Amino acid sequence: MRRRRAPAKATATRAVVYVRVSTEQQADEGVSLAAQRERCLAYAKALELDVVEVIEDAGVSAKSLDRPGLQRALAMLDACKADALLVAKLDRLTRRVADLGHLVDEHFASRSALLSVGDNIDTRSASGRLVLNVLASVSQWEREAIGERTSAAMRHMRREGRYTGGAAPYGFTLAEGKLAPVPHEQAVIARARELRAAGCTFASVAVQLAEDGHRSRTGAPFAPMQVARMVREERAA
Repeated sequence: MRRRRAPAKATATRAVVYVRVSTEQQADEGVSLAAQRERCLAYAKALELDVVEVIEDAGVSAKSLDRPGLQRALAMLDACKADALLVAKLDRLTRRVADLGHLVDEHFASRSALLSVGDNIDTRSASGRLVLNVLASVSQWEREAIGERTSAAMRHMRREGRYTGGAAPYGFTLAEGKLAPVPHEQAVIARARELRAAGCTFASVAVQLAEDGHRSRTGAPFAPMQVARMVREERAA
C-alpha cells in the first residue's frame, strides 16, 4: 500500500522584537524594557515565531521615528532578515497616528507583518490587516482634516488682510498680523529698484548697495538673490 507523504512543515515566521521606553518611563512596571521583552518572547513562543533579534531603544521618546533601534529593526525587514516586527504595544512603536500610517505604507502594507501583543494585532491574518487598515484610514483622515482646518484658517486670515507668509519680508515688519513698512528698509528697496531700472544686474546692484553701506538684517552684504526678491516682490503694507 502506497504511503501518503506528510505535508511539508510551514516555515516559522522570523520576527524581530522591538522594545522602547522613554526616560521618564524606565522605572514603570509593565513598561520597562525587561517587561516588554518578556511579554514579547512569551507571545513568540506561544505562536511559534522564530525570534531573530531583540532590539531596544532605551530612554528614547516616540515623538519621532528617527530612533537608532527602530531604524535598525525596519532595515532588517527591508533586507529580508526578518518577516515581522513584534512589539508589546503599538505605543512602543509610535504614539502618533500619522507615523503609524507612514509605517503601514512603507513597511507593513505588503510583505512584512506587524504583531502587537497588547493590541491583539497580527497582520498575517485578514482580521489583523483589517484592524491596521482601520488605523491607517484614521491616520489619513486626521492628515486631511488638519489640512482642511489649516487651509480654512489661512483663507480667513487673508480675508482679514493678515499676512500668512511666515516671517515678514525685508522692507516690512509684522504689526498685529499685518505687514507694516520699515522706512529705512524701504529706502534700500527703492535704491535697489532705481539701480535695476538703470540697467544694473542683480550682482552689481548688490555690490553698489554694499558700497553705499547697506546691509541685510543679519549684517551681511546683500546677495544677488536677495536683491532679486526685494526688486521683484511688490507687497502691500
